[in-house]
Amino acid sequence: MRLLLDTHMFLWSVLGSRRLPGKAKALIQEAEEVFVSAASLWEIAIKTRLGRLDADPQDLLQAIPESGFLELPITARHAAQVERLPDHHRDPFDRILISQAMVEPLRLVTADAQLSLYTDLVLHF
Repeated sequence: MRLLLDTHMFLWSVLGSRRLPGKAKALIQEAEEVFVSAASLWEIAIKTRLGRLDADPQDLLQAIPESGFLELPITARHAAQVERLPDHHRDPFDRILISQAMVEPLRLVTADAQLSLYTDLVLHF
């Protein structure tokens, strides 16, 4: 299985947080490939700059390959797919993650139940 981690799942995974659900952790460990979107690093950088998150985006960038994860760039196809999404969720970072999951296709691992409204590619924990 090929996975895309949402921002929380990525952070919880690389930080070894107890907030990472056991089922999600097992799925990540068993996956063929695990991707982290450039959108997640962008979100982390913005929230860090605004003081809403205490993180070092540069360290987290390095944590992607160190964790065995793969970086997923945002492409024009991903961006164009956003227009086709219904308005279940207004967060632009979550909307691009959903679009990436649909275009690639990848299973999006998230703790946000609302994202399940978009597609059965969402794995909610």
